[in-house]
Amino acid sequence: MRILVTGAAGFIGAATTAALLDRGDDVVGVDNLNSYYPPALKRARLERLAARNGFTFHELDIADYAALTAAAGGAFDAIIHLAAQAGVRYSIENPFAYARSNLDGHLSLLELGRRKNVPHLVYASSSSVYGANAKTPFSEDDRTDQPVSFYGATKKANEAMSSSYARLYSMPLTGLRFFTVYGPWGRPDMAYLIFAEKMLKGEPIEIFNEGRMGRDFTYVDDIVAGVLAATARPPGADDAFHRVFNLGNDRPEELMTLVALLEKELGIEAKKVFKGMQKGDVERTWADISRARALLGYDPKTSLADGLAATIAWRKGLKKPLY
Repeated sequence: MRILVTGAAGFIGAATTAALLDRGDDVVGVDNLNSYYPPALKRARLERLAARNGFTFHELDIADYAALTAAAGGAFDAIIHLAAQAGVRYSIENPFAYARSNLDGHLSLLELGRRKNVPHLVYASSSSVYGANAKTPFSEDDRTDQPVSFYGATKKANEAMSSSYARLYSMPLTGLRFFTVYGPWGRPDMAYLIFAEKMLKGEPIEIFNEGRMGRDFTYVDDIVAGVLAATARPPGADDAFHRVFNLGNDRPEELMTLVALLEKELGIEAKKVFKGMQKGDVERTWADISRARALLGYDPKTSLADGLAATIAWRKGLKKPLY
């Protein structure tokens, strides 16, 4: 198969690309290598992919439709669209970055998929679409019209845009709502790596909402398995050619459990500074994954304890700092 992966230098994108190459697919990867977090980490991920047979990479902005179409070349069996401007808090500081990457960029991929008659386009949504939803666990059928961050609003818009293209053009599209993905080679703006780096430096860690936070932490290998399963199962007319799935762990953990596990793996007691709730944040997330289990065979297996052990082992094994 020939597959286009956007965000191929990103955390989930690089892991997905590696899994596709492992099974013998040809992958065209694109990424703009922006400086939201240090590009050295993105380039290090790419270095691990560059020597692999079947991998081609183009550095470009997906919102530049002309550049995207020129790089894409011929036909694809699927598009896995994972590129986006990430981060809830940064969306408050720089909303225009989100409009370009997450709205204009998503439209570029929809148009590319339509014009190339791609059999299936899978795209990254987010648990952030649930916004102010107080019911747990979060179900795909719950309301998602009360975002509490602009990032969440752009991801909700992606789902609406995709639904319209699916209906207009009978174009198979699948959205995946990721829940707090973590693991080796992860994004350094995520709490587990922020905490680990500060603890290693002997610096205090900031714990928001006085520690009364919960997250459905999902290990990256489990997410990749869900992405591949979804890609292999395009929706049809019975689903109006568009489906959305939660990809989480269905085992929410308290934030203080995360801190305790990091202390154990690092052998360091964290210096804790408790603070109030941040703008755009939510108190807890929890994915109802019954739909993904039934239709995709999705079955996350990695506990937070095991996933963090693997992550800290990776961090300790780095030969040079990447961020």
